[in-house]
Amino acid sequence: MNHFVYEIPTKVYFGENQLVNLGEELRKYGKKVLLTYGGGSIKKIGLYDKVVEEIKKAGLELFELSGIDPNPRVASVNAGAEICKKEGIEVLLAVGGGSVLDCTKFIAAANYYEGDAWDILLGKVDVKKCLPIVTVLTLSATGSEMDNGGVISNPDTQDKIGMGFPAMLPKVSFLDPTLTYTVNGFQTACGAADMLNHILEVYFNMEQDLYMLDTVMEGLMRTIIKYAPIAMKEPENYEARANLMWTSSWAINGFIDGGKSQAWSCHPIEHELSAIYDITHGLGLAILTPRWLEYTLDEATVSKFYQFGTNVFDIDRNLAPMEVAKKSIEKMSEFLFETLELQSTLTEISIDDTNFEIMAEKACQNDVIPGFKPLTKQDIINIYRMCL
Repeated sequence: MNHFVYEIPTKVYFGENQLVNLGEELRKYGKKVLLTYGGGSIKKIGLYDKVVEEIKKAGLELFELSGIDPNPRVASVNAGAEICKKEGIEVLLAVGGGSVLDCTKFIAAANYYEGDAWDILLGKVDVKKCLPIVTVLTLSATGSEMDNGGVISNPDTQDKIGMGFPAMLPKVSFLDPTLTYTVNGFQTACGAADMLNHILEVYFNMEQDLYMLDTVMEGLMRTIIKYAPIAMKEPENYEARANLMWTSSWAINGFIDGGKSQAWSCHPIEHELSAIYDITHGLGLAILTPRWLEYTLDEATVSKFYQFGTNVFDIDRNLAPMEVAKKSIEKMSEFLFETLELQSTLTEISIDDTNFEIMAEKACQNDVIPGFKPLTKQDIINIYRMCL
């Protein structure tokens, strides 16, 4: 196995009514706060008022950036950075789901850059310093509350790029499962698909690594499979929402990576879908994942599928490895498309093959994605076609 370094200094307040600590935490980093949020759902559920109350009680000065899109745009990053520079913002407070958190991370970085924030996504800027970030999470999905990465879209170029820097890691995150009670069934399902894929991208790996980490990933996946349907049927089931929220964080905070070095595959392939068609990221992943699994299954990889099928879906160990492998993909499809009730094809969401070639070219950067099974441009086109 490979050696590795693990560090996750984010402080987490987990559970109900933890916002009473918000003002104290913000005050550690400054007096001028930029509150970032999306389309206004935090106002409908009363969260906005609670946050503002805690900020005022702490004697802090409040500024706002609203309207951050579900697939956050670079325009919002530039707008936020402009406010930060003009007003001398000292700390950022992101309240919302992963899109708001991702956007806020790049605002924190763009504060120290004088050019277009898109340059950061293009890799032209080495981010060493960011404004401190505090988050209040309202959706279990991306894990952005406990990692240093984010994904930003540029509608002008039809690009969607993910990037991460250690300095973008949130200082403090507030995780209250009750704040996800109003998340509808579709978004709950998409969130489950997203966090499940975060684990699968690491789990399906032929590198030798810690057995302990595989068992952790299997436990996380079983947790999603158990609790996502419950949360959809019983939106205010605290146990279900809490398990999903904590699983979301640990699916992508680096802990399960160990010493693994291979690239992710499904995420760059999906990013091209949502870059052009602006679909929900989790839905795109749900449609792609079973086809990617099917495409990467062969005699060289079947042992990992056997492990997955027997340990996650309890498939009979006495069956032949290839039979277990195929059944595991069937089980995954059943979970995503029947249990979670997500659309199962690109055709269902009005996407055809018009842009497959350009999307595949961008996904592999006109080379190869060095993932679980290396994927060329043609491989990616083939996977897209399997999704029609």
